[in-house]
Amino acid sequence: MVKILDEFISILVGDLDNRDQIEQEKAQGKQIHPYAKHITRDCTHIINNIPSDLEGRYILEESYYTYPESEMIIKPLFFYVIERDQSVWLHSVSVPERLDPAEVINANEELYFDYEELEIKEQFGAAVYTFFPDEKCFRTDHFCEFGPGLTFRLTERLSHEGLEVMEVWTKDGIVTTPYSTPLLYLKYNTNG
Repeated sequence: MVKILDEFISILVGDLDNRDQIEQEKAQGKQIHPYAKHITRDCTHIINNIPSDLEGRYILEESYYTYPESEMIIKPLFFYVIERDQSVWLHSVSVPERLDPAEVINANEELYFDYEELEIKEQFGAAVYTFFPDEKCFRTDHFCEFGPGLTFRLTERLSHEGLEVMEVWTKDGIVTTPYSTPLLYLKYNTNG
C-alpha cells in the first residue's frame, strides 16, 4: 500500500520547470505562460526544536517566474504537509521576518528555522490533495480569500509524469492571472 505523504513528497521534491511548454509556445509563435522553475526540497531536517512526535513534514519551494519581456520574479514558498484521511493537507507557512527572502534557498547551508517561529498562514487555509490510486496522482481544487475582493484558486494535478498547476487570482471580480491554462512542469532533477 502506498504511504500517501511519502508519495506526495516524492512527486513534489526535485527541480521542475515548464521549459517544454515554453518551447512549444514559442515554436507556435507566441509565449503565453511565464517560464517557471521550482527547486523543491524537504527541509524538515533544518528546523530546530521540532517536536519528536510531529507527524508532518516541511517543504521549501524556491519559485522563479519570468514573463515574456520582463524581469524574473523570485519568491520562496514554505509549506507544512501532513497526511489526514487518505489525503495530504498542505498549509502555507510564513517565512520568519528575521530572514531575507533572497537567502531562503535550499542551497543556503546556513539556513535554519526554529519550530517556535513558524506560523501557518490562516488565510490560505489547507489545500487538500486527494490521492487517486488508479491514476497515481494527487489533485486539489483549493479556494481562499486573501482580503476584501481578493481571491485565489489553486487547481493542481501532481504525478510522477509532471505537474499541472493553475493559479487564478481575482481582484474585485476581475481575473488578474494573465493566462487561462495550467503551467505544465516536468522534473529534470530528482535530488532532494
